[in-house]
Amino acid sequence: MSSENGQTGGGAEGAPPEQLALIRESVRRANVPKAKPRTWRGAALAKELPVARVLVDKGVLHLDRYFDYAVPEELDADAQPGVRVRVRFGAGRHRVREGRREGGGLIDGFLVERVAESDYSGPLAALAQVVSPERVLSEELLGLARAVADRYAGGLADVLQLAVPPRSARAEQRPSPEPLPAPGAPEVGSWGRYERGAAFLESLASGGTPRAVWNALPGPEWSEELARAVVATLASGRGALVVLPDGRAVARVDAALTSLMGEGRHAVLTADAGPEKRYREWLAVRRGSVRAVVGTRAAMFAPVQDLGLVALWDDGDDSHSEQHAPQPHAREVLLLRAAQDKCGFLLGSWSCTVEAAQLVESGWARPLVAGREQVRGAAPLVRTVGDGDLARDEAARAARLPTLAWQVVREGLRQGPVLVQVPRRGYVPRMACANCRAPARCRHCSGPLEAQGSGADLRCGWCGRDEGSWHCPECGGFRLRAQVVGARRTAEELGRAFPAVPVRTSGREHVLDTVPGTPSLVVSTPGAEPVAEGGYAAALLLDGWAILGRPDLRAGEDALRRWIGAASLVRPQRVGGTVVVVAEPTLRPVQALVRWDPVGHAVRELAERAELGFPPVSRMAAVAGPAETIAEFLGAVELPPEAEVLGPVPLPMTPVGRPRRVGGPPPGEHWERALIRVPPGRGAALASALKAAQAARMARGSGGGSGGGEGAVRVWVRVDPPDIG
Repeated sequence: MSSENGQTGGGAEGAPPEQLALIRESVRRANVPKAKPRTWRGAALAKELPVARVLVDKGVLHLDRYFDYAVPEELDADAQPGVRVRVRFGAGRHRVREGRREGGGLIDGFLVERVAESDYSGPLAALAQVVSPERVLSEELLGLARAVADRYAGGLADVLQLAVPPRSARAEQRPSPEPLPAPGAPEVGSWGRYERGAAFLESLASGGTPRAVWNALPGPEWSEELARAVVATLASGRGALVVLPDGRAVARVDAALTSLMGEGRHAVLTADAGPEKRYREWLAVRRGSVRAVVGTRAAMFAPVQDLGLVALWDDGDDSHSEQHAPQPHAREVLLLRAAQDKCGFLLGSWSCTVEAAQLVESGWARPLVAGREQVRGAAPLVRTVGDGDLARDEAARAARLPTLAWQVVREGLRQGPVLVQVPRRGYVPRMACANCRAPARCRHCSGPLEAQGSGADLRCGWCGRDEGSWHCPECGGFRLRAQVVGARRTAEELGRAFPAVPVRTSGREHVLDTVPGTPSLVVSTPGAEPVAEGGYAAALLLDGWAILGRPDLRAGEDALRRWIGAASLVRPQRVGGTVVVVAEPTLRPVQALVRWDPVGHAVRELAERAELGFPPVSRMAAVAGPAETIAEFLGAVELPPEAEVLGPVPLPMTPVGRPRRVGGPPPGEHWERALIRVPPGRGAALASALKAAQAARMARGSGGGSGGGEGAVRVWVRVDPPDIG
């Protein structure tokens, strides 16, 4: 070592005092064991509330509870209730080091709460990571998710997968905009056409919580009326949530809200927006930057702050029923939210479901309807073509369209576009009386009767009993007929009949949003009808038997809903709007369409279902799986004493290569289904019993499920399935 090096501090002896202190501190820190993230071995725990209760994202019923974890001091600030965390799960008691449990696989979860001490007496594992300090799970959302899980015999983790969208780090890093001041109360506008429309808006604007079932008048004004209800709620300083069946309806309400309030006052939550944009919009709602939400089914869990109104449009649409476990329906979720948040409720549609009629009948909601003069002024003229007319009509036999339909199309094309509604292919016909067309039902449980193969033997689709001596309770007839399936060549034949007119199609492969108001033929499947500028001049509702003949309890209700949905796009009768429906005129849904009385039809359906013990008056659950598994499950479940088991009966086999339907067997497997029915007020007990049986089965490793997953899932439990037959 040279003298120069020695004088400049080449060794520790010649170092300045501050450098010596720094070196000693570094050595001291090196001797302390460094805490390892993910296990935090040797790390000190948080001084206050050192235990975190975590909901792990396992999605199995026997783990549907909270698990306790230790909170390291380094994570104390970020480990707050509502954040996303990662934890080690599955370590045994023998994997303990320095008083801390280790091992197991990393899994996502939500931190639910912090407590001072754990109920668990053994050593705890530490939180592995706080994924993000963003508190995405509020106490209100957790309570709603728990209520939905209990309602549908499902797991809390499954519901939270539906309620909280996947994280986007880039979206979290962007700040949400500052909230805008509340808008002013809107004008009554077209709400004045309804008997209590103005009072409904005034109640919302003044901070009230009205609950209404709204039978909307035909025409395009429904989207603006829904937007005015939202604006009235925002004017009171509260939030609003609107759930719609598809993106086309969302776009219409979005445009109406923007027209009334301008940009930045509401969020749109749809799957089409993409994960990052959707999460950014969801965060803006969660942070309170936006108080109004419009979206499709997934928006039913949107964390709107200070909720003042929940609204649902067209609750009979299949899109409102979630396909993933535990398969909640948007209507039931919003009913739970209205009760939990004590907010207003609006259920609107051109038609009326039996569930909506039950809300009014029970007094829980008030009807929001227009007078008959208003209805007659807004509705088109409806004409019918029945079996007798078709039998006498040469044109119908030759071209598969009745003469009246040709005349209405020809006249309508002089004024504008004409809509032709044709049922989708693949409807399975059910049996009905050949004389009066009344559905053939089982004498024991009132389920639908089905023909066995090509023979004349009948069997109930619910309880499986054979029926050898059926006769119609309505007219006394003994002859049955399988209701026909609609024509397949409608668009081609119309194109040949009117070669100078453009023909547009709208269906599953390609759905049109709007069409111009010029003369054209628009052939559409139910639910895919585009909106015409200025309304359609006429509409044909073809092959009514195909919709009415579906083997489903809701066939008549659904047929009327689809017909009214198409007819509502037609111009009023005073300007020549005409609708022709090809169905037997004496049937109740057809008569309700002619009178434009969906509420009356729903009330009569509700009375009949109450007499027969059908949903929604009773509560039902479907249990499906292989025959031996179903028998074992039904033998193990402790059902309420009032429960009635119908079946089991075989389910139609899914062909190999075809997609599996919800509730159906995997391709190539033979499954059976049993229905369990309980009287009113016992639905919660039924759901609890089914959930307990599923949890016990899964804990034994037998497999089970509530509607999702493949492979190990051998029993599917669905509460209040929309397609019970």
